Amino acid sequence: MPEIVEREGWRVRVRGEVPAEEVEGAYRLLLSEYKKRVRVPGFRPGRVPDRVLEARLGREALLREVREELIERHLPEDLKALELDPVAVRKVEGELELGKPFVFEAEIENYPEVELPDWRGFELGVEEPEVGEEAVEAALQDLRRRYAEVEAKEGPAEANDLVIVVTEEGSEIPVELERAYDEVRAALLGKRAGDEAELPLFSDGGEPTGRTAKVKVKEVKAVRLPELDDEFAKTLGYETLEEARAKIKEELLRRARAQAEEARKEALLEKLAEGLKAELPPALVEAEERAVWGEIAEDLAKKGVPLEDYLKSLEPEKFEALKNEVKRSAERRVRRGLALEKLAEELGVELGEDEWKAHLEELARAYGMKPADFERALGEDGLRRLYRRRLHDKALSQAVAALAA
Repeated sequence: MPEIVEREGWRVRVRGEVPAEEVEGAYRLLLSEYKKRVRVPGFRPGRVPDRVLEARLGREALLREVREELIERHLPEDLKALELDPVAVRKVEGELELGKPFVFEAEIENYPEVELPDWRGFELGVEEPEVGEEAVEAALQDLRRRYAEVEAKEGPAEANDLVIVVTEEGSEIPVELERAYDEVRAALLGKRAGDEAELPLFSDGGEPTGRTAKVKVKEVKAVRLPELDDEFAKTLGYETLEEARAKIKEELLRRARAQAEEARKEALLEKLAEGLKAELPPALVEAEERAVWGEIAEDLAKKGVPLEDYLKSLEPEKFEALKNEVKRSAERRVRRGLALEKLAEELGVELGEDEWKAHLEELARAYGMKPADFERALGEDGLRRLYRRRLHDKALSQAVAALAA
């Protein structure tokens, strides 16, 4: 019987034993398999004597192969019998000799013991959302712009016009003056088709970059918004403008509540991860680090920059800072994953077959695929990850509901 000989946190050392008869049988089986494949001059296939085959292949090499095969067969069974949940096998020690039992010791990284903080007293700090009349009016204005009539005009650009500009690279960019940055609007107001302008550039976050781009006005178009009345409401599928306002408010409130729910789940998960008591097995962190580096490489590839070239361009201090940040991010993600697993376990969360099937069908529809095709595209590993993600999300939803009760 296997046994645990040492245990400290996630580090566990186990001892296993394979009977001498099984060792002998595995060795003889290996020899018989090689006899079918190895051609030795002077002997018919399958008729090569053991001593000749051992001399040709090397007895030590054959014993090493048997050793690896026996470890591969017995170690998972031993770990299961000992009720261990291995993350990684660090090393296996033990010499194999014919005529003797094969005794080996393996050091593994075991899934850690996890203790959640007392989350039932958490304050998540996410207020119940409200939707005011200003938000409803803004949504109506967006709808008016969507249904607006646009026609070319001869005169200069005015406050509500659409201006089509062409960059030096030849790209055409439509600019709605009513919604443009103040500096961009100021640069284009009064311009006519054929005029040139210099537009300030902004970052994705809306901050001025200090740089400008030269453009040429290709066309100025007048934007004529529909009247905000019952006729417009009918265009949207409602009988009256008041009904449209009520339905729009209802939809905005639904979205706001969904966003608040996600914010609560995120806040809870972050608090669970921060307060989690667990020793992180290195293998889990290293695997997550590889995933983070992969995501960085993917983002850089979209910009046409290989990860290796990017890392070479960094100064040593910045390279070390990036490595440290990747490790911190990996550890945070591991802690969040452990917290989710433990939360689902504590709450006894399960996914019923019908519930899981409905979730898959919903996702398949979102991707415009048949459920069977969607499942095939994901594969077993993808389905397993999706199942865990759905289970964890359900656990978070239940925990947030418990906090609100």
